[in-house]
Amino acid sequence: MLEEMKDRRVLPLTPDRGVSRRSATLPSPFSPLDDESPLSYRSFGTRALDHAFRANLARFSLGLSPAGLTALYVDWLAHLATSPGKQLALIEKAGRKSTRLLNYMVQQTANPQSDCCIQPLPQDKRFSGDAWQQWPYNLIHQAFLLHQQWWHNATTEIDGLSPQRQQVLSFVVRQLLDHYAPSNFPWSNPEILKATLAEGGMNLVRGVQNFSEDMQRLASGHKPVGAENFVVGENLAVTPGQVVFRNHLFELIQYSPSTEKVHPQPILIVPAWIMKYYILDLSPRNSLVKYLVDKGHTVFMISWRNPTSDDRDLGMDEYRRLGVMAAIDAVSAIVPDQAIHGMGYCLGGTLLSIAATTMARDGDNRLATLSTLATQLDFTEAGELSLFIGESEVAFLESMMWDQGYLDGYQMAGAFQLLRSNDLIWSRMVRDYFLGERQPLNDLMAWNADLTRMPYRMHSEYLRGLFLNNDLASGRYIVEGRPINLADLRTPIFAVGTISDHVAPWQSVYKITTHPAIDVTFLLTNGGHNAGIVSPPERDHRRYQISTKKAGERYIDPQTWRTITELHEGSWWPQWQHWLKGKSGEPQNPPPMGAPQQGYPPLMNAPGLYVMQP
Repeated sequence: MLEEMKDRRVLPLTPDRGVSRRSATLPSPFSPLDDESPLSYRSFGTRALDHAFRANLARFSLGLSPAGLTALYVDWLAHLATSPGKQLALIEKAGRKSTRLLNYMVQQTANPQSDCCIQPLPQDKRFSGDAWQQWPYNLIHQAFLLHQQWWHNATTEIDGLSPQRQQVLSFVVRQLLDHYAPSNFPWSNPEILKATLAEGGMNLVRGVQNFSEDMQRLASGHKPVGAENFVVGENLAVTPGQVVFRNHLFELIQYSPSTEKVHPQPILIVPAWIMKYYILDLSPRNSLVKYLVDKGHTVFMISWRNPTSDDRDLGMDEYRRLGVMAAIDAVSAIVPDQAIHGMGYCLGGTLLSIAATTMARDGDNRLATLSTLATQLDFTEAGELSLFIGESEVAFLESMMWDQGYLDGYQMAGAFQLLRSNDLIWSRMVRDYFLGERQPLNDLMAWNADLTRMPYRMHSEYLRGLFLNNDLASGRYIVEGRPINLADLRTPIFAVGTISDHVAPWQSVYKITTHPAIDVTFLLTNGGHNAGIVSPPERDHRRYQISTKKAGERYIDPQTWRTITELHEGSWWPQWQHWLKGKSGEPQNPPPMGAPQQGYPPLMNAPGLYVMQP
């Protein structure tokens, strides 16, 4: 079946078509084939038992490895027990914090307007309301913040405990403290008590109804309340176009021109398969695709198929070869004799960069430029998401995926929500279930609820090869039996990072300026991993910084760069489009839709079939 996928002709479409499973063998480190070798002391059955046990355990632990957490706790406790100086410092800090709280209580008695003894972090809005400044709730939240600060001190600066282990420990402790924050309970949250008294408890009645409805939708696999108002093909992903190619991995959409003339060089967009492509083609006012088409660009989009358990053996190389490279072949046939502007978002940008570097190594010059949005190539500073990517966690995830053949969208969403638990979990719980209020969904939130899956083999290779080993940035990543090196890239690069990105921290995205021997334009915009990218020019409160590092220029560290680079008001989209325009040639007549004579006939209207798959 994989050989069949190499053919560029359209494959017959069947709902359950899948890549045939390869005799239950997978590559090291999780291959039963290793167990059958004479050197192995374990049978396939015993390893399968381990996988099955951990897979079932993962359903109760939210995908976090209990073994890893236990080892972390023992490691911390052992190092703390052998650090009497640190113990004395913690005792001293506890005494000083108790004294500060006592002094605050005395000051409040004489002057209720006296300053707090501790301020929450800028992003912590839990206690910002006026009700939290009244007795006794001011004492409650001040005591909690002091307690939280003490635990941060207790889990950091431990001699002998690695910085990465300290980060994981601080993260886990912070999650536990956030769970028991006074804002999460009706009897200690004055805003909930005030609403309950004012409404005679009807807020709690609505909250119970909201909770019941959410649980029913979750159990039945339905999307959240309000998502039914956003329908793909009706008010989302409505930019006109045609599906011009389809194989088992993806559909290729060619968008119809909206201008009389178009730039000759086309744009190929590679989204991540961890998401549905239409985050870049939301409602017309928020659609990056529509914006580019209206500016006279010919745009192609990859729409990934949502994998099932039959696709468990699809790996990173299949996604490169039968995904990105097949799409480049198609675009080259439809728009011949023109170089392609490749753009990748998130994991799609990583894959596109791997493909572009391989092309550079092999002398394939079909790419004119490379643009990456919120994309990491060097994972040495991957942010809090890397806290989930230790050896213990990866092995635990592999067992979970081994059982079902893929990583489920709900499991991925849970990990991302933990990174911003105050905003995405606890504040939502208070609003929906205790205050009885519903936040209306917008198009971006509706897209976020349209979950996808990731194949077992691909995700394991991604986690081990990129996150754990950092093979791509280190020049060890193997493609077709030979390593690739980012220094081989010779196409101009435009990289976008977002300030509040918890998935691809902008400092990590910025590392792209250290690798290629070519001009790299780096742009930093406000917002997060998704909201920072969806940035139409009409939206208010948008800001960005931009500069170009010429080949051969000295490196500037991220913080210095941010300090010395001018801040601009507005959306980053026009900046990128202006950069593309200068490299895309003078406008001419648009190319045909598809190339039937080359084996790429228009198959159906956009958005196609794959984006509709649950």
